[in-house]
Amino acid sequence: MEDYILQMSHITKEFPGVKALDDVTFGIRRGEVHALVGENGAGKSTLMKILSGEHTDYKGEILLDGQKVRFKGIKQSEAAGIAIIHQELGLIQTLNVCENIFLGDEVCQNGTINWDFEYKRSKELLDNLNLKVNPTTRVGNLGIGQQQQVEIAKALNKECKILILDEPTAPLPEDDSENLLRLVRELKAQGMSIVFISHKLNEVLDIADTITILRDGQTIDSRPAAEHTEDTLVSGMVGREITTRFEPRNCEIGDVMLKVSDWSVYDGINDKWIVQDVDLEVRAGEVVGIAGMIGAGRTELAMSIFGAMEGAVSGKFEYLGKERPRFKNTSEAIKNGLFYSSEDRKRYGLVLTSDIAYNSSLSSLGKFVRRGFFINRDEEYVRVKEMAGKLRVKTPSILQRVGNLSGGNQQKVCLAKALMTEPKVLILDEATRGIDIGAKTEIYQLINQMTEQGIAVIVISSELPEVLGLSDRIYVMRGGKISGEFSNKERNITQEEIGMAATGGE
Repeated sequence: MEDYILQMSHITKEFPGVKALDDVTFGIRRGEVHALVGENGAGKSTLMKILSGEHTDYKGEILLDGQKVRFKGIKQSEAAGIAIIHQELGLIQTLNVCENIFLGDEVCQNGTINWDFEYKRSKELLDNLNLKVNPTTRVGNLGIGQQQQVEIAKALNKECKILILDEPTAPLPEDDSENLLRLVRELKAQGMSIVFISHKLNEVLDIADTITILRDGQTIDSRPAAEHTEDTLVSGMVGREITTRFEPRNCEIGDVMLKVSDWSVYDGINDKWIVQDVDLEVRAGEVVGIAGMIGAGRTELAMSIFGAMEGAVSGKFEYLGKERPRFKNTSEAIKNGLFYSSEDRKRYGLVLTSDIAYNSSLSSLGKFVRRGFFINRDEEYVRVKEMAGKLRVKTPSILQRVGNLSGGNQQKVCLAKALMTEPKVLILDEATRGIDIGAKTEIYQLINQMTEQGIAVIVISSELPEVLGLSDRIYVMRGGKISGEFSNKERNITQEEIGMAATGGE
């Protein structure tokens, strides 16, 4: 009999009107990395929430070390040696590393926290992870990759036997992703069992021993990773073969829609220039990619163009063929046909507690105002329904709460919100982060459709294959400056060339 540390059998979970999991079987061997893949909404998160005790109302059986268990909360699953690290990290930014590691598990002596013990133990955990950070460092001062390692240290402090990593590399630059994968291998070598959930299929094939595919709440396939390719994973996830992710565009590229020259942004709080002397332009029907490491200034550049930066901005601004003052605020930018879709859809792009209709029309309500101050809800809802259908948002109703949608469908609502403003220039910042290959392909097709309508599109992405596959031209940023510009139509640009420009060859 194979040495399984965990077996989940015939797991079925229903929500009102939806069967999220249907007779799912999933098992983890001791000391293996088991990848769990599937489209958004396939049931991956629901299955892990059952395992970690967040969902208690389900059918089926869970065996841990051969013993039947049914957790009634996260505390119980953690006590049994199961720890889950979500994509949205659960750290408190204002507390230091040591305080976060022991949060909820403080070591007390005579009614007082034993800070000496906690500091020493934190140092041991950080050293074990090769993380050169002082335990007294405020978490908010750490990079996202370091914060993720603090989360892992927190899990190790609970003496976990099974570590669940949900989209661990989605927010990370390439170097931090490589460090995390190295850490996963080290933990595996120490005997830990790891569930690795990711949409980055190249990483899944690189790190996993076994891969289980979920689709529509069912187990489609579970076998050794060595028997898979990216194509077989995609086919299993979406239920069909995707022949090409980046379809060729044949639309005519027109006049310059947006141009900035000698563009600089000064951050007065931290007393530094975060964007310096940037020259950039985008034309009608063109996709311009902006690549670079996290912290290179890509988002700051986009937000300053959109009128969303509080720091001092200087430079020449040309829009729709005319030189003019830069937009004072986001409302002025949207009114003039420029829209920026944020990289953090949950924090800045959407109101998760509201419905699809509310979110989709939030930036274009003025189009539905009648008699000065009445909103024509019927007209608004008809327009939103048309847009949701065009973007193929999977939902029973546009009155569905956005927080209940999958990541891919949430991103489509962000696009609906942008398109309903009828933009002439659209900036998409990490538009496919954390979503599955099927949804990504649909968004790529939507970008092509936008360019056919003459919209100028700027795509900011940390995924080099995406930048290369979508863009007509590519700007690379490093240290707030443009470090390279490439025409992707004149020749086939390589990832290595983009990487060299992004890192300076380091």
